[in-house]
Amino acid sequence: MITPFLLQAVAPSNKDWEQLSNISQSYGALSVLFSAAALIGVVASLFHQSRQTDIALEQAIRASHQNVIGMLLNDPALLAGGEPPLMEVTQQEMKQVILANLFMSNWLATYRLNRLTDDALRVLLSGHFRGEIPRRHWEGAGEQWRQLATASKARKEVRFVSIVEEEYRNAVSQGPAIPPSSYFSVNT
Repeated sequence: MITPFLLQAVAPSNKDWEQLSNISQSYGALSVLFSAAALIGVVASLFHQSRQTDIALEQAIRASHQNVIGMLLNDPALLAGGEPPLMEVTQQEMKQVILANLFMSNWLATYRLNRLTDDALRVLLSGHFRGEIPRRHWEGAGEQWRQLATASKARKEVRFVSIVEEEYRNAVSQGPAIPPSSYFSVNT
């Protein structure tokens, strides 16, 4: 109610009120553009924070999984507390299979976070499946990995398992696996 009088008091006497109104409307349009840009910035920031939260959760889950695996590997008596082996193995072989599974789980997590491309995954798997234990792991657990990927309905997991299966079949077609006893030379 008092605003028009205040404006008249501070505005120069020779100014046209219609011109001042047009200038004010121009600033109003710019204000809308700046507000829209700010809103886009807020949405982008929220999206980024959500992604960072997902990554932090993934890392926490992975750390917890690695902690449990460490306990199993350090104390073979604890192996019976987990699921029974999907194949006939000794305790030593079971520890090796668990380690092969840990590699696979780590690669899946890295792949889901888009830190591992299809081609890079293939390189890792081609080396991995040269070994007998990784092949035995996939022979025994591959079906379970496929079922979990399908049940999760996560496109990245399904793609990951598909690539693993392809590389496993490629490795098998190239000949026998390298047994663990041949990994290292024996110094006499």
